[in-house]
Amino acid sequence: MSAAVAERPKVMGSAPGAVPVIVTERLVLRPHRMSDADAITQSLSDFAVTRMLSRVPVPYHRQDALDWLVPVTSGVVSDWYFAITQGDDAHIGTVGIDLRRGRWHLGYWLNRYYWGRGYITEAAAAALERFSRRMPQVAVHSGVFTDNPASLKVQEKLGFRMTGCVETFSFARNTMVPMVETVLQPGDLRMPVKA
Repeated sequence: MSAAVAERPKVMGSAPGAVPVIVTERLVLRPHRMSDADAITQSLSDFAVTRMLSRVPVPYHRQDALDWLVPVTSGVVSDWYFAITQGDDAHIGTVGIDLRRGRWHLGYWLNRYYWGRGYITEAAAAALERFSRRMPQVAVHSGVFTDNPASLKVQEKLGFRMTGCVETFSFARNTMVPMVETVLQPGDLRMPVKA
C-alpha cells in the first residue's frame, strides 16, 4: 500500500465527519461498501449515465469501481459519498459532497432505470440538509453539462443558483464540454415538496 493511500489527507478547515445513514420517505442513503462494486460497474457501464459525468472513464470496469471504493470505504477521505438504495440495500446510484480545490461540491448519478422518479432530488436534498447541519456556514458548489437540463432542474429545485459557464474535460466523452456552474449558499436549501 502506498503512503498516499495509508495517510489520511489533511482537510483545510473543518470536515463534516463520518458518512451517516439517512432515511427519507422512499430511500435509504448509506455509506458505500466494497460489495457495491458490481452494481456501480453495471450502472457506470451505461454511456447514458457516464456521458453526463466528468470524471468517469469509458469503458468502465469493475476494477475502476474497486479503485474508487477502497479510499471511500476505508475512511481515508473526509468526503461524503452515499449509496442510494430503496431500502432493500441494492445500490442504484450515488450522491456525494466532496472537497475539491478548497470548495465543497455536490455530485450525483443514478442508474438509468430509476430516472424520472424524483430519486436524485430526494437523495440530494437529504444529503445537503444533513451536510448543512454539520457545516452550516459552508456553500456547496456544483455544475451540470449544458446538454443535461434535467440535472439543472434538480439543482434549481434545491436552491442552487447559476454562477457562470465554463468548459471542463469529460473523460467519458474524451473532449471538452460546456458546463453551467452553480452554487448553494448557506440557508438557501429548499426541500422538495411532495405532489
